Formats: sequence, structure tokens, C-alpha cells
Amino acid sequence: MRVREGGWPGWGVDAGLVVLTFVPALLSQPYVDTSGPAWLSLGVYELVGVVVVLLRRRLPATAFVVGFGALLAALVGSAGEGAKLSPLVFLPPAVLLYNLGHHGVHWRRTVSAVLGVSVLSVAGLWVNRMTTDSGDFQGGLDVLAALAPMPLAWVMGFAARTRQELLAAAERRAVDARRAQALEAAQATQRERTRIAGEMHDVVAHSLTLLVVHAETLRARGGELPGWARAQVDGLAAAGRQSSGELRDLLRMLRDPADAVPLQPVPDLGELEALLEGHRAVGGTVELRTDVVLRCVPGPLQLAVYRVVQEALVNARRHAPGAPVRVGVGGEDGGELRCEVVNGRGVGRAAAGAGIGLGLVSMEERVGALGGALTAGPTGDGGFRVAVRMPWGRADA
Repeated sequence: MRVREGGWPGWGVDAGLVVLTFVPALLSQPYVDTSGPAWLSLGVYELVGVVVVLLRRRLPATAFVVGFGALLAALVGSAGEGAKLSPLVFLPPAVLLYNLGHHGVHWRRTVSAVLGVSVLSVAGLWVNRMTTDSGDFQGGLDVLAALAPMPLAWVMGFAARTRQELLAAAERRAVDARRAQALEAAQATQRERTRIAGEMHDVVAHSLTLLVVHAETLRARGGELPGWARAQVDGLAAAGRQSSGELRDLLRMLRDPADAVPLQPVPDLGELEALLEGHRAVGGTVELRTDVVLRCVPGPLQLAVYRVVQEALVNARRHAPGAPVRVGVGGEDGGELRCEVVNGRGVGRAAAGAGIGLGLVSMEERVGALGGALTAGPTGDGGFRVAVRMPWGRADA
């Protein structure tokens, strides 16, 4: 169903217009002339008028010419029979003339319609003079008085169309401005991402590459190192290589967000034991307990749990060196996935100035993106606890 602006259906608007345009003439005709020729002329005229009014939007010029011609035929025909029509029969031409100003976008057709109506008027006046002897039924000042305000209807229709075009142009300019603003913001964001990627490459990537090179150099001379040092160097080299690969993926995605497929394998819970071994290699103590089949956990949850455990272990080494750590992962399909990392009181001295306080924020954002919740805080024995709950089904969706 066609609905016009403002919520009214198109057929409702047309029906209301037909009633308001043609019914008044029917109601006033008994007070003017009740003869048969008058009713016949009025009836035929209004039937033709209803058709052209319903077709006015599709054929504005043609509808105006046909409607005006039907009016002239009704007036001349009734006058020839000595009958008069209600003055309200001029309402439909006024509506059609308004419609011509509102929907007549082709000036050539509009001018042709006006010229055609002028010719029909002259011809109708001549026929009326030739077929009517009585001066009471010959067109005169009364017809001129009825036709004089007609141009005002066209002016009103043209003004309405102009206003709509101005509003439409303003809306288009607003849409273009919003689109340009969004494009400018996207370009500014991309420039900032590129700048950050460049800074990270120049500072972090360079330093990390040097760290891996030095670690590999020490590994090459492992025979000269004590046993405990060789294990430390192996862990340092492996962590450096993994971090370098992940940093390259991060820098590539910063430069081009569309290229978001990582080149390095995404860590999952299958690598959780290797992560814990890395913690043990630097002198830490960690215990893992699971009551869920790790490979059945959805991929996004696996990555989130891995990163939470990774960050919690780093924080334990920074702030509670030598403290025992307990890692627990559990849950069930269709319910929640739970992860808890608890470290005791440190036996060594915390690293001075270690960390910038963004680790917990990063964990909370990562978990929140999957519909989960993170709680973190000190324990009663001087340790620290990080607990995560994430809905299993959210990741599947």
C-alpha cells in the first residue's frame, strides 16, 4: 500500500480530495437548478472529473486540459439546454491547476496545457454564443470572475513544489556533510593508527628484535653457561620470538584494519601448558587444574582465557616474585566458562615501577567483549586473585 509522507495512505488522500472537490457541487446544485439537463451535465462532468483527479499526479498537464475541457463542455451543453450549473463546479479545475504547478516539472508541457486551455476557452465561448439565445445563459463576467483566481492555484502549487525541492536539497546537503564528516573522521583515525604503528615499530619492535638476537647469541654459546642459565635463555628466546610474531600481526592490523587475518597462529588453550612452562622456566611455581575438555571450548573464549592467564602470570612475576600460582579452568557447554588465577604472597621484592596499570583494563575489555565479567583484587593472605566468567553460547553465536 502506497503511503504518503505524514502517514496517510495514498488512496485515503485521493478519496478525501474527491469528496471535498465534487460533493459540494452536488449539494449546492438543488439550490441553483433542478432540471434534468442540469443534473445530466453535472453528472457526466463529475464522472470525468473524478477520473482525471485520480490521474493528476501521473499526467498533470493532460489531466488539467481534459478536466477543463469537460467543464467547458458541461457549461456550454447545459447553457444550450437552458440550464445552469452550480458555481462550485470550478473547484476541480482549481485542484488540477494546483496539481499542475506542484507536479508539472516540464515547462514546455505546462505552457502547452495553458495555451490549450486558452484555445478551449475561446472555442467554448464562441460555441456558447452560437448555441444560446438568452443572455442569461451566455458566458460573461460571472465566468470571468470564477476563472480570475485560477492562476493563484498554480502559484500555490508551484510554491509548494519549490519548498519541497529546497527541503530535499537541504537534506541531501546534510547527508553529504555527514558522509564527508564520517570519511574525514575515518581518515584521521587511520592516520593516527598508522602513526602509532610506526612509533611501535621504531621503538618496541626494534628493542624486541635486539632482545631476541642477544638471546640467540647466548644460546649459541650455551656450553659456556651454567645449566640454570641455559634454561632461562631458551625461555627468553622463545618468548621473544612469539612476541615478535604477535607484534608484527598487531602492527599490520593497525596499518590496515581490513587485513585482520593474523599470520601467526592465534594462541589457544592447547598452548596453556607451554605458557605455564615458560613461567616455571624463570623460577615461578604454577599449578593447573581443569574440569573441562579444553579443545571443546570455542575459539574466542580460548584466546580470552589464554590472554587472561598470560597477563595474570606476568603480574605475579612483577608484583609477587616467587609466589605460588594456581590456575583453574572449568565450565560446561551451554553454561559458563570459568577461569581463576590466584597467586600467594611474594617471597621476593616487587619490581620497581613495573607496569603502567593497563593490564587489568585490557583483560576486562577483552572479557566484556564476549559478554563476560572479570573480578580482581587482593586475597586475605596477601596474594591476588583474578576470576573470569564468560557465557559459552555468546562465543558460539
